[in-house]
Formats: sequence, structure tokens, C-alpha cells
Amino acid sequence: MKIIAGLGNPGVEYAKNRHNVGWMMVDALAEALGAEPWKEKEKGLVAEARIGTEKVLLVKPQTYMNNSGECIGPLMRWYKLEPQDLIVCHDDMDIPAGTIRIRKKGSAGGHNGIKSTIAHVGDENFGRVRIGVGRPLPGWTVVNHVLANFPEEDVPKIQEAIKYLVPAIECMVTEGIDNAMNKYNPKKQKKEKKNWKEKPVDADKEAAEDGKE
Repeated sequence: MKIIAGLGNPGVEYAKNRHNVGWMMVDALAEALGAEPWKEKEKGLVAEARIGTEKVLLVKPQTYMNNSGECIGPLMRWYKLEPQDLIVCHDDMDIPAGTIRIRKKGSAGGHNGIKSTIAHVGDENFGRVRIGVGRPLPGWTVVNHVLANFPEEDVPKIQEAIKYLVPAIECMVTEGIDNAMNKYNPKKQKKEKKNWKEKPVDADKEAAEDGKE
């Protein structure tokens, strides 16, 4: 069994905030997987589904972001799961809006929801699905940024990222996080290496050729 938790804040006033993109991801998964109706359990909303032969529990903590671990930790213990059985979906200001990163483990990186989850799970070796929300505008605080709705130009990027991540998370469950990282993480652009063995360009000849155009 796996737990796939989406981090966010409860309440309609927060529903479309940048900070709630983890909830948006889990809602999209619930729809795609035909999950059972949401139920209350351990300070959260949970819905059961299956990915392949694996049973998964979709989770939306109702504790507010900074206390997310108060829901996730007890659920892990209730189902007797290991940290490696947990995948957490959350917003990330360190990558541009709509950009995604899948990670196998790591520190909280300044994210209070992840910090709380690590504290209550007792380990940082759990999967992460990071969805970029970009950096705050000049003059904006971090709180203002994450508790604001996505601007109109970012909405399609976020929708596309969530759509892209549905099969990626399925891959994390069925094939393992390493395979999912290789398949779905954006590839780094390789810089072209100059071929120093090439003959130097004859500047006079090149100028003459240009003059023919």
C-alpha cells in the first residue's frame, strides 16, 4: 500500500491558491483513478484507489499546511507503512510555475508542510512531487505569494503540469521512483562543445561570401 498526500490549506478561500497545488494534484489523481468517496480520518480527508495491483490511499490533510505531518504521520503508523511508501505532492517556489520535479528524498528546503511531514514521519526518505509556483513578485512576501491564486497566465501551465504528472505518479507506484525520475523529470540541456579541431574561418573569404547575398 502507498499513501499519496497532497499538501494545502482547507477552506474555499484557499482552494485556488498556489499553496494548494498539492491538493489539486491529488484531486486530479482521484478523478483519474476513479477513487472511492472522500472520508475523514486522522485529521485528513482520505480516498482509496488502485494503481495497477497496488492499493493507494489519497490524502488531503485538514490541519493547515504548517501542520501537515499531524495527519500524515498517524496515517503512516495506522497502516504500518514505511517512509518509502509515502509520496507527497506540494508547491515549490524554487522552480518556475508549471515546472515539475520528482525526488526520492531530501530536506524540507524551507517548505513548512514538508518540514512538519518529516518531523511526524521521522524520516526524510519519502518521495516528493514538486510543482513549481515561481518566486514572489518584487515587494511581495512569501506568504502573500503562496496564499494568492495563480495569475491567469500561469493557470494553463499548472493544468498541463498536473495532467503530465498523473501517469508520472502512477509510474512512481508501479515502477519505482528512480524509473519515474528518469522518464518524467525534465532533461537538463547539454551545452554544445566547440570542436577545436575545425579549421579556422577565413574572415576575408567569409566577408566576400556575405557580399553575394
